[in-house]
This record gives sequence, structure tokens and C-alpha cells, in this order.
Amino acid sequence: MTQMSAHNELSRKLGQKKQRSLVAEQHQSPPDGGHTPFPKEPRLEPPKAPVPQHSIYFSSPKGHPARLGSDFFDQPAVALARAFLGQVLVRRLDDGTELRGRIVETEAYLGPEDEAAHSRGGRQTPRNRGMFMKPGTLYVYFIYGMYFCMNISSQGDGACVLLRALEPLEGLETMRQLRSAHRKSNTGRALKDRELCSGPSKLCQALAIDKSFDQRDLAKDKAVWLEHGPPGPREPTVVAAARVGIGYAGEWAQKPLRFYIQGSPWVSVVDRMAEQDTQA
Repeated sequence: MTQMSAHNELSRKLGQKKQRSLVAEQHQSPPDGGHTPFPKEPRLEPPKAPVPQHSIYFSSPKGHPARLGSDFFDQPAVALARAFLGQVLVRRLDDGTELRGRIVETEAYLGPEDEAAHSRGGRQTPRNRGMFMKPGTLYVYFIYGMYFCMNISSQGDGACVLLRALEPLEGLETMRQLRSAHRKSNTGRALKDRELCSGPSKLCQALAIDKSFDQRDLAKDKAVWLEHGPPGPREPTVVAAARVGIGYAGEWAQKPLRFYIQGSPWVSVVDRMAEQDTQA
């Protein structure tokens, strides 16, 4: 091959190489024509922490829904007793532990006309003053020399709602310890979950509610409050039945002023006849 032929062959190969390089650059360049940096070495990074999955009960910035305010409590006793069902009662202990339970049973007391109410006849005493304070005020009283019951005032002087039973949601072991500490007989048997808050005095024991909570504002207190309950798959059936333990109240003993969620295993007393009437 002559020197001229060799030179032409070299020029042709260089031209082909340059053309391939240009084609490669076109395939590697970003669509906007920006500069494509040299590829970097792969860098191993720790996996990102998964986004925490909160329960449907707790969805606020701190993991819990907003508390219910004064407007919620400002309604007549019967309406409030029904509205309480499904809401979540919260108790924060001194060490910061929070206990939660969904309300499943209540009783309405209508004020001076109600022969079963502590305010019957319009009487006001230092003991029942909370019943005459603004809606949302706690009325906690002592019975049988050893138990407490927790009520919340509603619209109407002397009217209130008794909390009868909760479905425990959070802090069950602490509830169990608090309940066991107040049991009359220490048999050594651990309380079942459904026994923790299935009665007005039981729920007070489980949440460490005593007379010191009397006349507190449930809408503002830092140790006890009410939160929106989670929406269920369907509207619960509410049973209206006679109240419990008020045989002395004459015709008022039979009025259907106790309300509970039908089918809930956490209810203190089931009234089968009232449930049949509800289904009819």
C-alpha cells in the first residue's frame, strides 16, 4: 500500500470513530440539552425509615385526634348521652401515661323533674354542684364508701350524663393494675379485658378518677378529656333501655334513659327485651 493510500485509510477510520462518538453523546445527553456529568460510583445509603402507620384512633400531629370542645357538651342530656357513644375518653396520669377507652354505655339524668337524679326537686348541695355548672363539667361522687362514679353536665340545670362503660383501647395493663389495686378480694386471677371498664365504678378505678376530678372542665382539663372516636364501617345500633340500680325512683326507674351500643361485649348490663324493641 502506498503512503497516500495508508493516509486515506487512517483518515477514514478516524472519521468513523468521531461519528460513533457523536452518536453516543446524543443518546446520553438529557432531553433539555444539559450537561451530562461523568457517572458517579454507586453509593450505598441506609434504607429510608418507613412512614409510621398510626391507628385510625390516633391521627393528629401528636398521633391523636383533636379533643372535643365546649360546643360538643352544650346539648340536652338525652342527646349528649347518645352523642357520647363511640367517643374516646382519655386520662393522662402524672407520669405521662395515657389511657384510652371508647364510650359504649351511658345514662341520662334530666334534672329536677327526674326522680333518679341527685338534683331531683331542684336541690343543690356542695356535693352535686357540678350538675349545675356549665355543660362539660365533671360531677364525680362517692358511693358505698368506696367507689366513684363520673358524670358530665349537659344543658339544663341539674342535668348530666353518667358514663357507664368503656371499651379499653390503650394502656390496658396499667388499667389492670389500677383495677386490681382496688379489688375487695385479691384472688390472684388477672382481670379479663372486658372486666376492666364494664361499669361506672370500674372505669373510674381503671382510669384513676376520684373526687379530685369533681367540677373539672372536660373541654380544658390537662389530665382528662374527650376525643373524636374513629368512624366505623357502619352506624352502630343504639339500644335505649331502663337505667340500672334506681328502683327507688318510681315510674322514672322504667324510663329508657340508658343507652348502649348493641353487640358490644364491653357493656355492663344487656337488656334483651329493649334490644328486641330496637329491632322491631
